Amino acid sequence: MAKALAPLNLVPALIYPTAPTRLSARDIPGYERRGAGEGEGGGGSEEEENEVDSWAWWRRDEASGEYRFLEEGMERLAETISEVEGGVDGVVGFSQGGSVAAVLAAAMEEGRAVPEGKEGEWVRKVREANEGRELKFAVVYSGFWAVPERLGWVYEPKVRTPTLHFLGSLDTVVDEGRSRGLVERCEDPAVVVHPGGHYVPVSKEWVMPLVGFIRKCVEGAKL
Repeated sequence: MAKALAPLNLVPALIYPTAPTRLSARDIPGYERRGAGEGEGGGGSEEEENEVDSWAWWRRDEASGEYRFLEEGMERLAETISEVEGGVDGVVGFSQGGSVAAVLAAAMEEGRAVPEGKEGEWVRKVREANEGRELKFAVVYSGFWAVPERLGWVYEPKVRTPTLHFLGSLDTVVDEGRSRGLVERCEDPAVVVHPGGHYVPVSKEWVMPLVGFIRKCVEGAKL
């Protein structure tokens, strides 16, 4: 992305925050453990499963549908943003990170009501971290809308921060209805559908819509 934006005199400074909640192999859709002959014991031990370098912003409770560790995840983002001189202009996320990108963008919108309790605490923290400035854009790859009722304020009113959504027509990890649900909860969203699965397309054909979108958002914000 940085190389694609350079000819337009846009040189992004990219930061890559790591989510605070570690996942085990069994938590990751589509993860395949090492088979026999690839490691001592063949099937992989419990210790090996816990060594996967994958992290989550929250964990969905299967019984209640609630998101555990949500506050910790959003506070990690607040900490990261506060360390960036001048704050951040936009956010890009994939899968659960795409869902988080939309939540973060909405939370930072001026005039959006701050919820009560712990929800309100992390919202205030992310706003303070960016010195009260809204994001100029949010890019969502294979994202989805957050279903817990306590996050209803994120989408009502709709997310007005400019958003670009990349959807894979063969995505079997995130249900299309969930992805489309997020699109429908954003104002004037831009949508690109690629003929692939649950991944970030990086060929020029799919990078150019991203570059055009960011350029429009950044240059439009300067007017």
